[in-house]
Amino acid sequence: MRYHSPTLDAVALTHISMANNPTYIAYYVKDTNAGENGEKRGVWTKVGAAWPNKDGKGFNVVLDAVPLDGRLILREPLER
Repeated sequence: MRYHSPTLDAVALTHISMANNPTYIAYYVKDTNAGENGEKRGVWTKVGAAWPNKDGKGFNVVLDAVPLDGRLILREPLER
C-alpha cells in the first residue's frame, strides 16, 4: 500500500499556483549500516520542497515530516 501524503499534495498545489518549480527538494537522511560490508549508508527519503521568498532573503519550506534524528538536506532538483 502506498502512503498518501496530504502535505506533499499541498506542495504540488503550491507548485501549480507558483510560476516556477521548487528551488530545492528536502530529504530526510538516516545513516544505517546497510552497506555490503556493514559500512554506513544514507537512506534518503523525500519529505518536502523549498522556494525562495519574494524578497530573496530566505526560503519557503513545505515539509511532510520533520526528522527527530538523522539529517535534513536541501538539494537542487535533478533534471528529468
